[in-house]
Amino acid sequence: MARILIVDDAAIIRRSLQHIVEKAGHEVVGMTGDGQEALKLYKELKPDLTTLDVWLGEEDGIQILGSIRKEDPDARVIMVTSAGWEEKKEEAKKLGAAGYIEKPFNSKVITDKIANIVGRNKDK
Repeated sequence: MARILIVDDAAIIRRSLQHIVEKAGHEVVGMTGDGQEALKLYKELKPDLTTLDVWLGEEDGIQILGSIRKEDPDARVIMVTSAGWEEKKEEAKKLGAAGYIEKPFNSKVITDKIANIVGRNKDK
């Protein structure tokens, strides 16, 4: 079971991700739609995994990824965004994103990605 922080500016996406990860047996330790709040929650909660939207309203999720990885170089972050943002995908990879999921997503893609990342990094 992983402890997961969900970061997305759309409440419906946060709730959808929460439902998917909890149904898979993981614990959602926090949720927010704000990048600065995400950084604060990451520092406080030290989740095993974070899902992070590439666009958080006015904020750039790639910058938030960079800040999280600066805080914790071992942070495992899955970037979530709409299709067609290949340049952002490359930026996220360079900053150490553990994975990438495109919206619209399905639960199997998410649960498989989480299992893969958490499974291969059990000793974090």
